[in-house]
Amino acid sequence: MRRSYKFLLRPTAHQHIALTQCLEDHRQLYNAALEHRRTAYAKAGVSIRYGDQSGELKHVRADDPSGQGRWSFSCQQATLRRLDKAFAAFFARLKAGRTPGFPRFKGRGWFDTVTWPKDGDGCRWDSQPEHPTATYVRLQGVGHVRVHQHRAVRGQVRTIAVKREGPRWYVVLSCDDVPAEPLPRTGAAVGLDMGVASLVTTSDGQHLANPRHLKASADRLAAAQQALARNKRGSKRRGKAVARVAALHAKVRRQRLDGAHKTALALVRAYDVIAYEDLRIAGMTRSASGTIEAPGRNVAQKSGLNRSILDAGWGVFLTVLAHRAESAGRVVVAVNPASTSRTCARCGHCAKENRLTQAEFACTACGHTAHADVNAAVTILRAGLALRDAAKAA
Repeated sequence: MRRSYKFLLRPTAHQHIALTQCLEDHRQLYNAALEHRRTAYAKAGVSIRYGDQSGELKHVRADDPSGQGRWSFSCQQATLRRLDKAFAAFFARLKAGRTPGFPRFKGRGWFDTVTWPKDGDGCRWDSQPEHPTATYVRLQGVGHVRVHQHRAVRGQVRTIAVKREGPRWYVVLSCDDVPAEPLPRTGAAVGLDMGVASLVTTSDGQHLANPRHLKASADRLAAAQQALARNKRGSKRRGKAVARVAALHAKVRRQRLDGAHKTALALVRAYDVIAYEDLRIAGMTRSASGTIEAPGRNVAQKSGLNRSILDAGWGVFLTVLAHRAESAGRVVVAVNPASTSRTCARCGHCAKENRLTQAEFACTACGHTAHADVNAAVTILRAGLALRDAAKAA
């Protein structure tokens, strides 16, 4: 399996300055390469590819030895590949008829990750293995940076990335051949219904709470954002206000991820087969404001629902659940969510009249009554087991 490990870096003051300059130089390289492509096509109708810009990189480094020449060549190639992927995604969206979104220039604060594509080429994980108590990662142009390694790294380290999140720096390792850690079989299966009142409702009747981390921090966020709005652009106070807002959002993100890991781990330990709704979250949270010519309806209510769905973190939870299930040897099955909330788990009758309220379900055909989310979870479980059996038969 391929897995990523994320560790906090503890750079010295000089290393912090070097890391900041490394990000800035890679941001300028990205923007210069983007401008090169735009100008070449606008002036001469020539399309510039990654190979062309990679070939010119050695001249850029030679002309700026104390700037771009300080950093790893392969690391800078990874930045050019990042731009190439952005253009590839742009043309793919254009071909599919979607809103294309032309690649943008990266402003300060919008370029926070630098990648070294191969361990040992401009970087080295565990660069001081003889050290008895600490772990270090060596980065060309920065030096040996201390790592707060809170767990063991398994598999073979392939790529190393450094990421800035607010005032903190992290190293992200991408590893191949990570061994699985299968759990003992339980013989149980469960269906999951995603919700807002409860994050997850299981087919066994359990309601796993939705902690609503963003709502809990809403007052502090509002105060921090109001203070930010009152500050003058470019001032030191505005920089501090931006850092306060970013720190609050980062805390909410960490809380949401921690809760997703704990909930997913509990489910993976208890069940061999987990069926869940294959929700299209991006479509569900699309704005209902509409346009001037065709304004949307119930915009305020839809905005509140969108905020609640995003605060629940369904996408984060389902991603974590899939990764943990793979590591533990469990089976996860994605089920089409269409009509699962209207279908009777006892007789299979589907009608919108079955769902009386948000929490009440009463089948108009057989009279079966249950909590609406529990009924939906049972329906999801049956559909998931049918899909699993069909896959086995095929």
